[in-house]
Amino acid sequence: MFNQPAAPSLASSDHGDDLCCDSPHADHQDGGVSLLEEPLSLEKAQRMAEFLGFLADANRLRILSILAHQEMCVGDLAIAVGMNESAVSHQLRTLRAIRLVSSRKQGRHVFYRLQDSHVLEFYQAIADHLEEIDP
Repeated sequence: MFNQPAAPSLASSDHGDDLCCDSPHADHQDGGVSLLEEPLSLEKAQRMAEFLGFLADANRLRILSILAHQEMCVGDLAIAVGMNESAVSHQLRTLRAIRLVSSRKQGRHVFYRLQDSHVLEFYQAIADHLEEIDP
């Protein structure tokens, strides 16, 4: 689906030399991340993977794409994404549970919107990234 560049071989360089280091470096000369920094903890990595797993649903992403532009009630969202209201409500419950979407009541209607600017930035970063690799 995506065109990805071939991964460079880590086994050897152009001259057949081994590319392994003899010892870890305290820091990178180019201002990069220090090798001595702690990696992402397994617990946090698992929580992030679970969170991202909730986003691995095309209908949820379609709903988020609409809410990235405006708040909307379930009925209007259902029409916009071509789903029934019950299915949209189910997706919104999931998005609320992981705190991506919030709601407000106005009369008989409940309007949904992205929870905060982090969600919008996250959504936009993914959309921009996909545009760069698959215009």
